[in-house]
Parts: sequence; C-alpha cells; structure tokens
Amino acid sequence: MRKHLKAQRAALDDAGKAERDRRIGAQVLAWWRRTRPPLLAVYWPLSGEADLSGTYRALVQEGAALALPVVLERHAPLAFAAWTPGEAMVSDPMGVAVPATLRMVERPPALLVPCLGFNEHGYRLGYGGGFYDRTLAGGVRPATLGIAYACQAAAFDADAHDVPLDLIVTEETDVE
Repeated sequence: MRKHLKAQRAALDDAGKAERDRRIGAQVLAWWRRTRPPLLAVYWPLSGEADLSGTYRALVQEGAALALPVVLERHAPLAFAAWTPGEAMVSDPMGVAVPATLRMVERPPALLVPCLGFNEHGYRLGYGGGFYDRTLAGGVRPATLGIAYACQAAAFDADAHDVPLDLIVTEETDVE
C-alpha cells in the first residue's frame, strides 16, 4: 500500500501539485488564525509531500512560532527545534533537513503531520518508522493536523499503537 500511495503522489503534475499545496496551505493558515497555538510544529517536505514553505512564511509574518521535528534516537519520540523559514539548514543522519543550529523546545501544542496515506477514521499511514505515533502516545496530546493530498485516502485498519489525528487537511478540505 505504501508503494502504491507513493506512486500516486509522485504522479501529481508540477502545476497541479503547486495549486494543491496552495489550497492545503490556505486551510492550515485558516486553522492557525482560528486556534493560534503558541508553537506549531511543521515539517520539511520529503518525497513529494505537500510543500507548505509559502504557508510557513505567512504564518511567521502573522506571528506564529514554528518548530521542526528532529530525530535524536531511532526508536524514540521526535524532538523539536525552533525554526524560522530562511535560516541555515543541514541534513541529519536520516537525510532530513533540520536547522543548522538546534534550539530545542518542548513538544509543541500543535503539529502538522505529513501523511503517506490516511483513512476515514483519521488514522495516518506514514513511512513505517513510528516516530509520530511514539510522539503522540505520551503526555498531553497536541492538536494534530494530518497533511495529505486527497488521492492519498486509503482503506486500511489501524494498528493497536496507531493514534488518530484530529483533522486531515487536503486540497479538498474546508476547515473554516
């Protein structure tokens, strides 16, 4: 299923993908304006994930504080580092971009969570590392917005360790 969903996402044409990203970003911005969490964890796009870099810049212009996830240990929850769009980035050992200077912060009260797939019950299919599931499993649960394209909707059963997301945002979502 992961291979199929990756192929579907990869098949999105560049012009259409940019418009989808814009629509997803507009929904994220509308949600943030309504909820105003003091810190929002965003993500650096990998493998064709929705690129919300324009939205991140708009969020900061409106006063949002952002953080990026950081993998400190392979089988542990994610850590988070404060981040501002445009600051210097480096690749971590897993090839994910992180701020060159890590300014670690507590787990943010709200997270954007990239999805490889999602089902009608709000469960996400990721890449299989379990980082987000471990992050959401302990402590006070943050607000979670899954980010995906509508074509990534899939029928699958959640595993016992899976944690449903509060909302899945696609180019077809209307969070207002």
